[in-house]
Amino acid sequence: YEIPKRDWSSDVCSSDLGVGMLAGSIAAVAHHSVSAEFDTSKKITFTGVVKKVDWMNPHIYTHVEVKTAEGKTIVYKVEGGPPNSLYRQGVRPDSLKAGTVVTCTNCSPAKSPTSLNVNGRLTLQDGSNAMPATAPDPK
Repeated sequence: YEIPKRDWSSDVCSSDLGVGMLAGSIAAVAHHSVSAEFDTSKKITFTGVVKKVDWMNPHIYTHVEVKTAEGKTIVYKVEGGPPNSLYRQGVRPDSLKAGTVVTCTNCSPAKSPTSLNVNGRLTLQDGSNAMPATAPDPK
């Protein structure tokens, strides 16, 4: 009796393809639309000081410290674009320095009531964009 030889190359190829498709689908689910995370029907405006910028995938986050009318300090996390896209536009992790005064006009707050994440455009005191646009112009 002779044991038939098996060609494992097609099984390995199928396995690699399956793993690749699974990884791709996880990445696609991880990325979200603006309306999935943010309430685009509500708008907030604030001015504060940049505390730090988190340069990470899938989006950068600019931490902006704001003093409320009651004297309380809160830190909003303003979602920005993908770091790779920003880098290709000439933005670097240290482009927006801590201590810079910025304004977020007509920003969309997160849908979660416990989150201080917002999506919008940051401008400098002279009215210029602090970063390339990642949100539509405020209306």
